[in-house]
Parts: sequence; C-alpha cells; structure tokens
Amino acid sequence: MTGTITIIMVFSIPLVAIVTSHYQRVAKIKHNMIKDEIELERLKHENYLLETDKMKLELMKIESPLEKTKVL
Repeated sequence: MTGTITIIMVFSIPLVAIVTSHYQRVAKIKHNMIKDEIELERLKHENYLLETDKMKLELMKIESPLEKTKVL
C-alpha cells in the first residue's frame, strides 16, 4: 500500500508542475493581451481627440469668412 502511494506521488508531482507551468503561461499571454488592448484604447482615444481638434479648426476656418462678409 505504501509503495503505491509513493509511486502515485512520484508521478503526480511532475504533472502538477506541468499543469502549473501551463496556467502561468496562459496567464502571461492574457496579461499581454490586456496590456495591448489598453494601449489600443489609449491610441483610439488620442486619435479621437486629435480628430476633434482638427474638426474644430476646420469649422473655425469655415465660420471665419462668413463673419467677415457679415461685417461688410
């Protein structure tokens, strides 16, 4: 009986190490994916702000000639 338990323990320790290593690799991959998603969202937000500023400038250019003609 003791021999069987010893054999089971000898084989189960490497299996636990393999499974743990796998879960650690999966966790690292998920971590990197989340970091990339956060960076993508940051870039999207920055792009949105830049486009908004560009549209504001374009509107100011369009409105500026109209204001000059109204004064005349």
